Amino acid sequence: MRTAVFKSYENGFYTFWFDNGEELAFEEVHPRVLKQYDLKNDENYIDQEFKIVFVEAPDPTDEDLVIYRVESLKPL
Repeated sequence: MRTAVFKSYENGFYTFWFDNGEELAFEEVHPRVLKQYDLKNDENYIDQEFKIVFVEAPDPTDEDLVIYRVESLKPL
């Protein structure tokens, strides 16, 4: 579990900035997480810090790419 700040939802990507300065754009978020946190529409989550768990999976359409998926979020 890592710490990250939610920055935006744009063009189908959820962008988080991590405490080490790394920025990651997630293409997928587990439906359970989206049920709890409406990251697409609720601007109150922008700049909020979360504990985040994510996975890196191969892209089914291109084996050279990976998809990052948020598995869980917990606000700090």
